[in-house]
Amino acid sequence: MEIKTLVLYGYGINCDNETKRAFELAGATAERVHLNELIGGEASLADYHILAIPGGFSFGDDLGAGKIMATKIKYTLATKFADFISQGKLLIGICNGFQVLVKLGILPGFGGKFNEQDATLAANVCGRFQDRWIRLKFNPKSPCVWTKGIDVLDLPIRHGEGNFIPEDDQVLSKLEKQGQIAAQYIDGNGELAGWPANPNGSVKNIAGICDETGRVFGLMPHPEGYLIAQNHPKWTRGVMLDGPGRKIFENAVDFARIHLG
Repeated sequence: MEIKTLVLYGYGINCDNETKRAFELAGATAERVHLNELIGGEASLADYHILAIPGGFSFGDDLGAGKIMATKIKYTLATKFADFISQGKLLIGICNGFQVLVKLGILPGFGGKFNEQDATLAANVCGRFQDRWIRLKFNPKSPCVWTKGIDVLDLPIRHGEGNFIPEDDQVLSKLEKQGQIAAQYIDGNGELAGWPANPNGSVKNIAGICDETGRVFGLMPHPEGYLIAQNHPKWTRGVMLDGPGRKIFENAVDFARIHLG
């Protein structure tokens, strides 16, 4: 069956074309839809199986990364977003999109509540923008649909506010207990470590989390930035034969085909 993906764009999002291509390579039909088209009713979330909020710098990050877009969505589309998720559909936020989901309250989404902010993504502890490749390890016990079967992965990062901070220790404990910490930054030895392995100072090296169902996923690194071997900086050395970032999108499309058909 045809799996339809809505790739949101507008107001400073700038990774929409790469994200669209990622879903197409994964076997889905993907369409770029401007946020205003959703707000104005020219496009409907109900017509899609997957929603992606790509990376970029929405509204210039002027009041904090993702904050203005999160507020705009909250007061125009919150009910439609909640309905989309409650129907068992899939949602991913990448980099700026992750920031939007966290500040909107959709992630971590404890108890299916999508309007309470339990964490934030603050300025990198190093005090500067990070644009380089990092290494991730994924939690095999996580319910995250998007990360199934992935162990370790190199991905690019491009952010100035990726420091994941839970509201309190109770939120962090809940994330750990429920397996919602889906991805963490690691060093070359596969261990959790500080700078430079952890590029932003994120608590527990958190790079990505999911909701309790595993269908909603947010991460700071860019899987759409590694779709083919030639994207990797070491591709000429034969380090990778393919773009493993594509696996994240393939997992989602495969899940949607099975469960939303």
